[in-house]
Amino acid sequence: MSDRIRAGIVGVGSIGQNHARIYSELPGVEFSAILDTNPETASAISQRHGVKAATTLSEFVDLIDVATVATPTPDHYEIAKLLLDRGKHVLIEKPITETPGQAEELVRLAKGRSLVLQVGHVERFNPALSALEQRLTKPRFIEAHRLSPYPFRSVEIGVVLDLMIHDLEIILHLVRSPVKSIDAVGVPVLSKGEDIANARIRFESGCVANVTASRISVKNMRKIRVFQPGAYLSLDYQNQSAEMFRLVNGMISREPVEIEKNEPLKRELQSFVECSRRGIQPVVSGSEAAAALKLAIEITEITRLATGELVRELGRG
Repeated sequence: MSDRIRAGIVGVGSIGQNHARIYSELPGVEFSAILDTNPETASAISQRHGVKAATTLSEFVDLIDVATVATPTPDHYEIAKLLLDRGKHVLIEKPITETPGQAEELVRLAKGRSLVLQVGHVERFNPALSALEQRLTKPRFIEAHRLSPYPFRSVEIGVVLDLMIHDLEIILHLVRSPVKSIDAVGVPVLSKGEDIANARIRFESGCVANVTASRISVKNMRKIRVFQPGAYLSLDYQNQSAEMFRLVNGMISREPVEIEKNEPLKRELQSFVECSRRGIQPVVSGSEAAAALKLAIEITEITRLATGELVRELGRG
């Protein structure tokens, strides 16, 4: 691969447009092509960034070395498979695919071709999380909240696969222990799938995670607290801020954590390009994304069973 990498995007909706903005600014990257099913959107983004608007996936593939796949989830598998088959490095927006089986097949294909398969769990590139990881010892209890107003996008999936999956991937990364049991509830409000959900996950290490996600909130919130022996850490992804609380000389010490703020998506795409250039393992691999997807699907199924039981109980009453 040459020093200057040709990057492209399949799907330039709201998420893809942010990728387009950053690719157009990254040094060492030639933002060369886009592909979208909406001709008007494709034309507008093409003109804005001076890139080729391909009309077919085959045409697109010939114009790029690396690609973001930012289409609706049901399209991820087929598009990524074709790109990997053609020897291209791929970043797929989360969730990686609709099923763990599809995800595992993409992982095998990328490994067999020595290609980078990265997944867009963008919070892993949040500087606040990096600061937390530097202070992490042995997590015993984790509490995460992720709230947003109704998005009017990605409503083909429930809030667990839309929002909670970010925290599930992070928690799996922090705890690094097999899941022992899951309790979960979820309620559909404006969508067919659940719009608000809570999951309590117990790990074999003894750690417990309590995770809440909602896309019917009046405000945005993306926070996580990690409790460990002797201290707990409180992190705000949105404001890129964090605090550490410790017992010092019989008193609770509240210590702000110094964070060098930066745009997580920019860090994610910089890392993806560098991993592709050097042929190294990405920060969020296909395997890690597949594990988060598997857990999210288990939670989704539990919430739907719980909702069905509640409806039956109300019917009997």
